[in-house]
Amino acid sequence: MPRPLCFVLMPFGKKPGSGGAVIDFDAVYGELIKPAIESAGLVPIRADEEQAGGIIHKPMFERLILCEYAVTDLTTANANVFYELGVRHAVKPATTMLLFAADGTRLPFDVAPLRTLPYQLGPDGRPSAAEADRTKLAQMLNAAQADAVDSPVYQLVDGFPDIQHIKTDVFREQVEYSAAVKDELKTARKQGVDAIRAIEQRLGPLDRVEAGVLVDLLLSYRGVSAWDDMIRLAGAMPDPLRRTPMVQEQLAFGLNRAGRGEEAERVLVELVASRGPSSETYGLLGRVYKDRWDTALKQRERTLARGLLDKAIDAYLKGFETDWRDAYPGINAVTLMTLKTPPDPRAERLLPVVRYAVERKIASGKPDYWDYATLLELAVLAKDENGAMDALAQALPVLRESWEPETTLRNLRLIRASREARNETVPWMKDIEDELERKAKK
Repeated sequence: MPRPLCFVLMPFGKKPGSGGAVIDFDAVYGELIKPAIESAGLVPIRADEEQAGGIIHKPMFERLILCEYAVTDLTTANANVFYELGVRHAVKPATTMLLFAADGTRLPFDVAPLRTLPYQLGPDGRPSAAEADRTKLAQMLNAAQADAVDSPVYQLVDGFPDIQHIKTDVFREQVEYSAAVKDELKTARKQGVDAIRAIEQRLGPLDRVEAGVLVDLLLSYRGVSAWDDMIRLAGAMPDPLRRTPMVQEQLAFGLNRAGRGEEAERVLVELVASRGPSSETYGLLGRVYKDRWDTALKQRERTLARGLLDKAIDAYLKGFETDWRDAYPGINAVTLMTLKTPPDPRAERLLPVVRYAVERKIASGKPDYWDYATLLELAVLAKDENGAMDALAQALPVLRESWEPETTLRNLRLIRASREARNETVPWMKDIEDELERKAKK
């Protein structure tokens, strides 16, 4: 499992301290801070000095916001360091460690009450008690993994929100970045994968491209079903962005669609272990097991198929239980339960809960394709022809990408095949499938 990243905010080179003595900050980093971070099981990333005209560049902000941990050296009250610390405290409630040289350093009033680690310096400006101070800093980092709030903004401002981007398409629409590139990618998605690749080539080194552009590029490859390009791009992204749940989930999505289900499973299982459960992660994991179940069925490996079907249902159910508002894993759990022989009795109890969840989402005024696709699937399960046709009529105008109707079509075909195996026929289902297939091919 990849180790968490720790961003280091501190001065560079040799600088005069408050008492006039010169401090070797590179030695402080190399002998104290870096080994302490590594001892805590983290990967250190030191802020670089590349600033254009004195302005912190966007990748710097992205590292500052996205890294799981941060260590800040407040010695000399460096203006850049304090500015960056303010940004960090505004977006992260926890996991920001503070330290300073104890040689007469006086901390500004605003940070004086915060928990800090004073470290010792020798006459040469290098750490004089490096081993002891390394141990203390490593202990602070280990304790921070319990997520105790250390940001004064989150401690003092009631209801201050935790800033998270948990939905990929919402992130794409809301993040602010170059309008020109956004328009180019929108056009390129209609032209095909070569047009998207051409834009990527023009962007240059990815570590200098802002996160919003890279995420839109990743989703653009997804939109044209370029799974290998998705996998390549996710692996080439700067570490702080690549390790975010959003990118890891999309990487798993691409791996699974490219037929690399076992790799996708590993990515998602590691994500749950490191970041905790989410409806999105478990929903994707359920899809991985469902695809492997389908493959096992086609290869007549019935015992394996039975086990994979149970794993798919379990993953979807955990996703729905993690967030009852997200009907996607719920409807998939219900559908797969009905495909078992005999059908899982939990489906009857779960179905009205899923219906309520999607109806509440639609009533919120922000429905999308998946909401109406869920209603469509619920109506098919209930053998409600009128309800299914109404849901289809609402779903088709809000289609975004061709893989969306493909996913719904696959589920409906699974339901129909299961019913035909039980000598149950629902003729009107074929009309719905034909309509979805036409949309998927466009």
